[in-house]
Amino acid sequence: MESSIGIIISLIMAIYLFIDAPKHNKSRWLWAILGLIFGPIAVGIYLIKTGRKVLGWIITIVAILLYILFIFLIVVAAFLFSTGGAF
Repeated sequence: MESSIGIIISLIMAIYLFIDAPKHNKSRWLWAILGLIFGPIAVGIYLIKTGRKVLGWIITIVAILLYILFIFLIVVAAFLFSTGGAF
C-alpha cells in the first residue's frame, strides 16, 4: 500500500511536469522522466528554473532534508539490528 502511494505521487508529479513544461519552453519528456525518477527534487528544480524560485527552493530543501532523515533512520535501524538493540 505504501509503495503504491509513492508511485501514485511520482506519477502525479510526472504528469504535472509533462503538462506544464511546454508552457515554459522546456522539454516535456525530459521533465516528466525526471519527475518520475527523482520526484519532489525534480519538481523543485523545475520550479526554480521556470521563475517560481521561492516555492522551488522550499520544495527542494524539504525533499533533501526528508531524504537525509530517511537515510539516517535506515542507518540507525541497521546499527540497532546488528547490535541486537544494545548500545
